[in-house]
Amino acid sequence: MRYRLTCLTPTLIGDGQRLSPIDYMVWKDHVNVLDQRRIFRLLAKGPRLDGYLAQLKKADKLDFASWGGFAQNFAGRRIPFEHSSAIPYWERAMAPNLFIPTFAESPSGPYVPGTAIKGALRTGAVFERWTEKTMADLAARLAQDDRPPRNPAAIAEDAVLGGSGSSRMRRIAAADSSPITHAPMKVYLLRVATLVARGAGRFELGWKSARGSVEPRRIEESTPIFAEMATPGTAFTGAWRERSAADRGKLFHAANQYASALIERHKQYAAWAGLPYLAATLGALEGRVKEIGERTDVCVLSIGWGGGMLGKSAYLNTQDESFRQILKHVPLYQKAIQTGMPFPKTRRVIFQQNYPASLPGWAMLEISD
Repeated sequence: MRYRLTCLTPTLIGDGQRLSPIDYMVWKDHVNVLDQRRIFRLLAKGPRLDGYLAQLKKADKLDFASWGGFAQNFAGRRIPFEHSSAIPYWERAMAPNLFIPTFAESPSGPYVPGTAIKGALRTGAVFERWTEKTMADLAARLAQDDRPPRNPAAIAEDAVLGGSGSSRMRRIAAADSSPITHAPMKVYLLRVATLVARGAGRFELGWKSARGSVEPRRIEESTPIFAEMATPGTAFTGAWRERSAADRGKLFHAANQYASALIERHKQYAAWAGLPYLAATLGALEGRVKEIGERTDVCVLSIGWGGGMLGKSAYLNTQDESFRQILKHVPLYQKAIQTGMPFPKTRRVIFQQNYPASLPGWAMLEISD
């Protein structure tokens, strides 16, 4: 059997690698990834190698006036920006914001690891089985522990899916996808949206910056993020193995239930923040899930980089008191929980044609014989 994973929004399934600002140059609306080995071999034949190495050592990014010819002649690959409007923001950005996360890649090209697919399906399976009582029991257990466990949800996950030797997830297997070409990849501009309280349950949109949050009319002052992502419509295929169609049907039903619940929460966020383009994209995703209905061969997944904490959480009622008590044991989230604001109050939003248009990592998984 085979699977087909089709990107519905720009998607990044990475391997932890990033392009640093000295690994590439921007030229003709493209990120030109430099073939440094070829450059070193060329410069070793003349007197310029020491100057090049000195700039690599001390510069935030390469001086285009001195080394711009490399972008034209020594680029291993060229990744276009999604829209030319992103380039001025790249030019004004600070060097720490110019590191570009890249798509997972084998020697033959970009691919999707099977573990990414199975992890997204696992989240849906756990979501279907966890209840408010699960959270209450877990909160009570943490309150009694002097030293909270590193992974407090592990016991609760095993309780609904089974341990490593008997997990329900062992009934299906997804291999790494076949590699594709780099043609569908683009560099997208993202910004982090946040909510600003305005009293009486009202919120306004803000955009995260180094100094806190800025108003929408000053969006150019917010911190840009750049990432290499597969464009909507990009498809990855690979081998699929299952114990029975019934097992897969239950798993895909749970995944679609999770997708519906997650989209609903994102729609509420878009309404609070006043993001009409994002709301339209989420509405289209919601329509896709409804079209699937009770089919057992297709599901919608939130997968990969950029989905944030909510996109990886198997429990979505973040206002549940037990859930919030659990997060108070996690230093990263303690301050956010204490504010009483909706949690999480931020989203990474992809800009398309310079409009905040979508959330990363939504894809459709289909199975065929």
